[in-house]
Amino acid sequence: MQILDGKNLSLKENENLKNELYNYIQTPILAIISIGKNDSNDIYINNKRKACEQVGISLLHFHYDEDIEEKTIIKKIKELNKDNSINGIIVQLPIPKKYDVRKIINTIDPVKDVDALSDVSMGKLMSGNNEFIPCTPRGILELLDYYKIPLESKNVVVIGRSDLVGKPIALECLKRNATVTLCHSYTKNLKEYTKKADILIVCVGKKYFIDKDMIKKDSVIIDVGINRVDGKIYGDVNPNVSEICSYLTPVPGGVGPMTVTMLLKNTVESYKIMNKRDIKKPNLD
Repeated sequence: MQILDGKNLSLKENENLKNELYNYIQTPILAIISIGKNDSNDIYINNKRKACEQVGISLLHFHYDEDIEEKTIIKKIKELNKDNSINGIIVQLPIPKKYDVRKIINTIDPVKDVDALSDVSMGKLMSGNNEFIPCTPRGILELLDYYKIPLESKNVVVIGRSDLVGKPIALECLKRNATVTLCHSYTKNLKEYTKKADILIVCVGKKYFIDKDMIKKDSVIIDVGINRVDGKIYGDVNPNVSEICSYLTPVPGGVGPMTVTMLLKNTVESYKIMNKRDIKKPNLD
C-alpha cells in the first residue's frame, strides 16, 4: 500500500508557485471574509495565511462579528469586486445560519470566485466552461495525476453530495471518462457500491465511516474527512483499509494541504485572467 502524500506534493507545488510569482509585476491578492467566532475557521484561515506568505500572495482578512448586518457583508464583497487589485474572494464557511449563504456567495464576481461555489461557477462547472475547479476536487485530481493513477474507464464511487466536494469531483471524474456513482445518506446497501469501487472518494464528515470490509482489494481510497474528536483529527476512513487497498490518502497530510495549495493556484489563475498580459517583469538581460 502506498500513501498519497498530499503534504509533500503541496510543498512542491507551493515552491513552484513561489518561483513563478517572483517574476510577476504585481502580487496577487486573496481576500477572505469570515463571520462570527469559529475555532476551526480560525485554524483554516491561519493555514491559508501561512501558505500565502510562503508563495508570495497577499492575503486580506475581513472578519465580522455575528451581529453584523448581511447588507454590510454584501457591500464589502461588491467593493472587492470593483477593486482590480483583488484577484480572489472567498467566504470562509460555515457562517452563522441566520445569514443567506447562497446570496452572499453569489455576490462574488465569478472571475474572483476562486472557491468556485457561486451558482454561476457551478453552472460553468457543469457545462465544462469553468474558470476554476473547486479547491478540494482539484487537489484530489492533482494527487491522482502526480501518482499516475488514471481515471479513464475506472469505477469511481463518491460518498457525499456536497456542493463543495461531492458533486464537483463526480463531474470532474466524468469529464475524465470514469464511470461514476454518487452515493449519499439515502443510498441503500452502501457496501454493495463501495465494494465495486476502483477509486473510492469519501467526504461525509463521520469518523471511520468506511472500514476495510467495505472496500475492494487494491482499490484507491481518497479520504476527504476531517473530524475533530477529543482534540484529535480523524478521517472518514478507518486506517485499517491499508491492509487491502493499494493507495490511501492520510488524515491529516493528504487532501487537506492540497486544498489550500489549489486555492493559491486558483487565485493565480484569476490574476492571469484579470491581467491577461504584462504580468511578468521585463527581462533586463
